[in-house]
Amino acid sequence: MFNLVVKQKRISTKINRLKSSNKMSKRIPYFTLLICFILLLQVIHAQQLKEFLSDQKEIVSMKQLEGDSPFSDVWEVMIRQPLNHSDTTEGFFLQRVFVAERDTSKPVVFITEGYTGGYAARPSYENEISEILGANQLFAEHRYFGKSVPDSIDWNHLTVANAAGDHHEIIDLFDDYFQGKWISTGISKGGQTALYHLTLFPDDVDISVVYVAPLNYSVEDGRHELFIDQVATPEERQKVNDFQIEVLKRRDRLMPAFNAFVKEKELKFRISLDEVYDFCVLEYSFAFWQWGEPVEKIPDAEAPDSLIYKHLMKVSGPEYFAINGMEAIRPFFVQAARELGYYGYDTKPFKPWLKIKNAKGYLSAIMLPEGMKVKFIPKTNKKVFKFIREEDPKMIFIYGEFDPWSASGVEFGYKNNMLKIVKPAGDHRTRINNLPDQQYELVVETLRKWLEE
Repeated sequence: MFNLVVKQKRISTKINRLKSSNKMSKRIPYFTLLICFILLLQVIHAQQLKEFLSDQKEIVSMKQLEGDSPFSDVWEVMIRQPLNHSDTTEGFFLQRVFVAERDTSKPVVFITEGYTGGYAARPSYENEISEILGANQLFAEHRYFGKSVPDSIDWNHLTVANAAGDHHEIIDLFDDYFQGKWISTGISKGGQTALYHLTLFPDDVDISVVYVAPLNYSVEDGRHELFIDQVATPEERQKVNDFQIEVLKRRDRLMPAFNAFVKEKELKFRISLDEVYDFCVLEYSFAFWQWGEPVEKIPDAEAPDSLIYKHLMKVSGPEYFAINGMEAIRPFFVQAARELGYYGYDTKPFKPWLKIKNAKGYLSAIMLPEGMKVKFIPKTNKKVFKFIREEDPKMIFIYGEFDPWSASGVEFGYKNNMLKIVKPAGDHRTRINNLPDQQYELVVETLRKWLEE
């Protein structure tokens, strides 16, 4: 393996010799020497990481990503992982991981994406924590998503424990290469993934930053409906509610356009289009607050059909409930039904206009793979609840005040280390970089302090 320290010393010695030489100092300005030094270091870093990756038997393939990047070197690698970490005789799959290096002595931001990770294939991709701290980063695509899919799907292997095992193996693989502290992080389902991983492998990372991640009680948790009844102001909630009712009242007038859209997109469902229409209306309030839509953009009761229809489709279209519309994230619904939990719908305000009799059990009825029956396993989340209650790891939880997922956000009272930040009027897009100044400074100062300890 490349000895980086020795090479750096050799380069520094050569540059010092050139600087001390009157002949060379006349020909080569110091600034030019500095640029050459930086470029040589980048070559060394690139060679060193390439050699390390090549030496790892778990890495089946590797591809360098070229283009503008804030990192000195970026690679896409496929890592051989067991389908079942408790029984490796059940086979293996390849997991996609992106490795981005700045300096091996710097911290490593370990990003646990909960879904597919194709966007990280851009060399320019940089997590905000990596940017804030000038850190290296590793990005792990979740098993059963994107390119990290087994040749044969066995849904029994898609568990929290196996996903956490994947991440434990990745950290164990790269821990000898990167010398700085480890920071795990993820957004939404990726945040759940980071939390579960820390619970099962508390010694893997030094710090964890979890964004907008729920910790649900059950498949239909129940707290989200209550949250939607209390979010923002009474006037704003009423405007949302009135719009939903208006859409239901105009069913006969809006259905032709709705049907035409479904036909154009070739969407397929396990329920009738009238029922799909109902679910779009029920989903509207959750989606509206989750993504921070402006209340003033909601059409009023006098608005033309075209405007009512356009707004509904913008916020809560039928693709979400289609068999083929959400195929890329179908594994998520399996996980939600089995271990992660989800949310339900309050049908009471809309009963006079609904075609569906009951929205209970909708996840299993219309979102899971055909014919699949899944029993929710509460012990997984109970283990996380216990960990949060009894332990005090260095963790930062970040939520948006108006995001319905914050209804099932973590609660832990006072802790010496654990910190919870709620952005005023924030939504599911709440991040460190869009926090108010005081909250931003608190988060960044806390991270820097922990890295220095």
